[in-house]
Amino acid sequence: MKGQESLSLRQLKAFQPLNKLTDDELVLLASRAERCVFKAGKGVMQRGACDGQEFFLLAGEVELTSEDGRQVRITAGSERAQNPIARLQPRMYDVRAVKPSEFLVIAQDVLAQMLGRAPMEQEEMQASDGDQVSSEQQQLLMEFYSELRSNKVRLPSVPDVAWKVRRLVDREDAGVDQVAMAISADPAMSAKLVRACNSPLYRGFTDVRNVRETVVRLGLKTTRQLVTVFAMRDVFKSRQPLLQKHMERLWQHSREMAALCWVLADEATNINPEEAMLAGLLHDIGVVPILVHAEHYPHLFNDDDRLLTVIAELRADTGTGVLENWAFPAPFLEAIRHAQDWNYNSDQPQPQLVDIVIVAKMHAMIGSGESEGLPRFDQLPAYSRLGGLELNASRSLDLLTRARSRVDEIKQLLAIR
Repeated sequence: MKGQESLSLRQLKAFQPLNKLTDDELVLLASRAERCVFKAGKGVMQRGACDGQEFFLLAGEVELTSEDGRQVRITAGSERAQNPIARLQPRMYDVRAVKPSEFLVIAQDVLAQMLGRAPMEQEEMQASDGDQVSSEQQQLLMEFYSELRSNKVRLPSVPDVAWKVRRLVDREDAGVDQVAMAISADPAMSAKLVRACNSPLYRGFTDVRNVRETVVRLGLKTTRQLVTVFAMRDVFKSRQPLLQKHMERLWQHSREMAALCWVLADEATNINPEEAMLAGLLHDIGVVPILVHAEHYPHLFNDDDRLLTVIAELRADTGTGVLENWAFPAPFLEAIRHAQDWNYNSDQPQPQLVDIVIVAKMHAMIGSGESEGLPRFDQLPAYSRLGGLELNASRSLDLLTRARSRVDEIKQLLAIR
């Protein structure tokens, strides 16, 4: 059944990646789209299907069920609803309407065609020597944007051990022995976790000797976060030497961010520091599939400026896609989406992961000499939200100076091989 009321441009621009399109393109897109209403309890999508459609949730609430039985609910207007629902194909979830729900349904090929043109209409790309990019390169760049934005890019997978541990810990009947057994199946991960538990950050009166003792000391939630953190190192890989240099720089920056997030969470909020550390480590995970996909376009990305332009344009969209694929909770998606959105103000009353990531990002950029054009700390809504816990500009800098040794400890922890 089709909806009757017309959609406003403001409503359309609330969705990613529709906000990349011009007003004229949005009007044209809306004319080619269909609005569908599903009654409560009605199935919307089936896992494994390849229907070639994007579903944007306009109203209502839906429930996504994965192959392993995990369920996620998404409500219209929420952070998760800003993106197409269960967008990867083949579909990874069964989707049903919990409440009467309305969708804007758009053919992927139509959306991809329009998105592929978007960056070239916004500004003409310039080559490093100041000349305009050739028409062949323009075509390649449009194709690259289109493939990334229409989900035709292979997203990185969570390493098996991290996926198993996260699923186990999320279960109500999870026990230490089950989690320890899952970790022990991966000798390299086992060694990393034991060494981490015996590091200055987590060391007790005596050293732990095995994985079970490690899980007992750390607790299930911290173990889950650390296993995911250690597994991430293998994701930052490229087969091309030039792109691998970008991966290495990305990993070093992500380590710095993870350390800063841990310290800020521990000193200024009630948020779990390991959760904040993981959010910091993952804040730029969207760059990974962009770099991997760029391997297929060596002539297009033979200069850094063009690659950095593409990264800046697409990192948030692809990062959100990666974490949705990995079934991460909404606070992580919010942190990825708005990591460098200085004006972002969460609608939650208490400090959130996104606040910590934004403030840590500001500190990291200042620390690396990238302070030109940055707003003042007191202009950041995220900073003000942490300021409610007595974090002001002078105390913040003093805090990070005093915590430098702790930052170094965390960076050493993340360097464990």
